[in-house]
Amino acid sequence: MQRREFSKMLALGAAAGLALPGVARSAQTGLNYDLAPVGNVHLLHMTDAHAQLLPIHFREPSANIGVHTARNRAPHLVGQALLDSFGIAPNSHRAHAFTYLDYEASAAEFGRVGGFAQLATLVKRLKANRPGALLLDGGDLWQGSATALWTRAQDMVEVSKLLGIDVMTGHWEFTLGSERVLEILEGDLAGHLEFLAHNVRDLDFGDPVFAGHVIREMNGVSVAIIGQAFPYTPIANPAHLIEGWTFGIRERDLQARVDDLRAQGAQVVVLLSHNGADTDIKLASRVSGIDAILGGHTHDAIPRALEVPNRHGMTLVTNAGSNGKFMGVLDFDVREGGIKKWSYHLLPVFADLLPADPEMEALISRLRSPYTEQLSEVLATTDDLLYRRGNFSGSFDQLICNALQQELDAEIAFSPGFRWGTTLLPGSDITMEDLMSQVAITYPSVTLREIRGDMLKQTLEDVADNLFNPDPYYQQGGDMVRVGGLSYRIAPRERTGHRISDMRLRGEPIEAAKAYKVAGWASVQKVEGEPIWDLVSRWLRDQRTIGHVKINQPEVAGLESNLGFDT
Repeated sequence: MQRREFSKMLALGAAAGLALPGVARSAQTGLNYDLAPVGNVHLLHMTDAHAQLLPIHFREPSANIGVHTARNRAPHLVGQALLDSFGIAPNSHRAHAFTYLDYEASAAEFGRVGGFAQLATLVKRLKANRPGALLLDGGDLWQGSATALWTRAQDMVEVSKLLGIDVMTGHWEFTLGSERVLEILEGDLAGHLEFLAHNVRDLDFGDPVFAGHVIREMNGVSVAIIGQAFPYTPIANPAHLIEGWTFGIRERDLQARVDDLRAQGAQVVVLLSHNGADTDIKLASRVSGIDAILGGHTHDAIPRALEVPNRHGMTLVTNAGSNGKFMGVLDFDVREGGIKKWSYHLLPVFADLLPADPEMEALISRLRSPYTEQLSEVLATTDDLLYRRGNFSGSFDQLICNALQQELDAEIAFSPGFRWGTTLLPGSDITMEDLMSQVAITYPSVTLREIRGDMLKQTLEDVADNLFNPDPYYQQGGDMVRVGGLSYRIAPRERTGHRISDMRLRGEPIEAAKAYKVAGWASVQKVEGEPIWDLVSRWLRDQRTIGHVKINQPEVAGLESNLGFDT
């Protein structure tokens, strides 16, 4: 029997509850989807769903490196180090949700995660004993799937209304373009949710583009929620899509807003953030008066809220993973003018453990039905695990690089270090839907150009600084650019401009003054070219079967005893 056939049998058997060799179905999940409430203020938090309406697999990273003050602390812990730090039992549902360990066997045992029909069921269960609870979304909700791209996010608008999202902020939403974002917010979602982004201004006069905060009365408590969109959107994504808008962290403005809300009588102040975990931790240490930061962007699943001290107290910092895989539950007990107690849980959402909400399931089926034939086209099959998330590369990223090199006869290929993108188990068909979950963006054009060796180094240095700069305020998100053909050495702890060395092509050193033929896609500049999904789908159809994928990982130096890096 071929590995692909065995893997399919394994997954089907586990899903049916059969006792398969080496795969014992867990009797005690260690999960509680009927959490008892604490106190009188209740916030549910999800983030970075990336438009994944159905349950999926998503492998957590084996490389989530923290350097300088971020070294060996959450969220920069992977594998066994993460389990040990948070007291999570190995070989459990939670171990599978939070780490990459024994990924293939655990995925076959525990099944898929997320799914908006399952999330709808969970939200209803959590709200049933939490009167007035608010559901907050941290952004990256409208992008990441074929149907979200093809409907210009209309599918996500409809499920957002049915799920009952009360407040959200944004990042990838802006790549739909400013006109479409405003059309959605002033049209279908008007009166359904608040879109908050205190840090987005009009370039002409500095006027706010969106509301910066909202105040809600909950069980006699005044609760203020401030929205913080991704500060570097015009740098990380095409600025021409949001022409006339300016972003930023705006720390001083945030402090002033917090102080004003407190003066108005807000008893609880929460920041709904798309900064990324490290930026949130620094922000929490410098801005006082925020009780909690519910964070997103970096896709970090942090099992417990981090307590960050500042000059006037402490702020809780959380980050709720991605792909609808987790739901954060934050409760406050507010009495006598202050918070007396708090409770935070990050619940993994396992599709097999939560029945699908019938109304949401029917809506999703209706939204997807016009695209069923396109989505289900089988492009190839895989004998290897295909995933993306990790600081340097993933096997699906490698396929994209291989396709770019071979289809365009390029010496080198670059593919963006996006953190979104689902996982395929060995033995799976690779469908058009699977491919689109890696590449569905509004600026998909493929490019082929000649680039000098010194510029190749500068490009890698710039991306490395975005990821490993010692100051989180200079980290613009994403992982290292994925590279095909080119090998190099990286030292994350080195200073800016000195992290990349020993660049080689087919074993020969890269020459600074020599031009090399480089393929890429997702340029933030306006370019014309074939959409990346057309190129990769053509290549996959020709391959038919994907065997072992050799990932072009760089040589990593200077990370001895770093708990965010498993080699």
